[in-house]
Amino acid sequence: MRRVTSALPAVDGPYGAVDGPVGSRPMVSFDGLTDLWDRLFGAQPDPPPLLVLLTALGALVVVSTRLPWRIARNAVTIAHEGGHALVALLTGRKLRGIRLHSDTSGLTLSAGRPSGPGMILTLLAGYVAPPLVGLAGAWLLGGNRITLLLWVAVALLLAMLVMIRNAFGVISLLVTGGVVLAVSWYASPQVQAAFAYAGVWFLLLGGVRPVVELQRVRSRGRMPASDADQLAGLTPFPAFFWVTVFALVNVAVLLAGALLLTGPILTEAGLTG
Repeated sequence: MRRVTSALPAVDGPYGAVDGPVGSRPMVSFDGLTDLWDRLFGAQPDPPPLLVLLTALGALVVVSTRLPWRIARNAVTIAHEGGHALVALLTGRKLRGIRLHSDTSGLTLSAGRPSGPGMILTLLAGYVAPPLVGLAGAWLLGGNRITLLLWVAVALLLAMLVMIRNAFGVISLLVTGGVVLAVSWYASPQVQAAFAYAGVWFLLLGGVRPVVELQRVRSRGRMPASDADQLAGLTPFPAFFWVTVFALVNVAVLLAGALLLTGPILTEAGLTG
């Protein structure tokens, strides 16, 4: 668009004052960009302690009950496969694509050496990714960066969308990203806080149940190519060792994330220094 430089008076538009005749397309003002920056990176007010506790309880109910877990588990699968994909790229492997399935399973394909540290780290990343993402979210919430957390989530989902190779995966990411974007843009600060805390609690708690399910399925001989079994084939340690590693890491991350989220409440109650 060619900017009008004549001596015509400035016209107030929805995005600030612009030079040009009435009816010309407004340009984004510096004040508008500043407002957007403040909205994105500014700290929101402390949430009520009851909100933090109720969202934790709600996430626990979802993780513990069959039907809600069956639906919400897609978010855990997205984080799981995203963990595989990110570590594959960081270790120099070539990412071929990601598939997300309606049964909440997923598959990440990468090319490179079939053994060695890169492959081991890529396999390790899946089951520990959801609670680690939750821990990062808890850190942002600890600084009251609620809107920033939601926008980072949208950005990560968009980046992952590029590598999705099936229709259900595309729909799953678009729906998830659309919901997060809508909440971040249109919802009140209170709704944003409740949504963000519920999501972070869910990832922290939801990282534990898949490990339990993994061992249960493995014990029945129904999952011979699981991440743990593949790690057993690449290392001197048996699959159960790796399942135990997943469990210990995820429980430790859950406790760390819970401390970040409830720290202000514990401090106010005089339970911490």
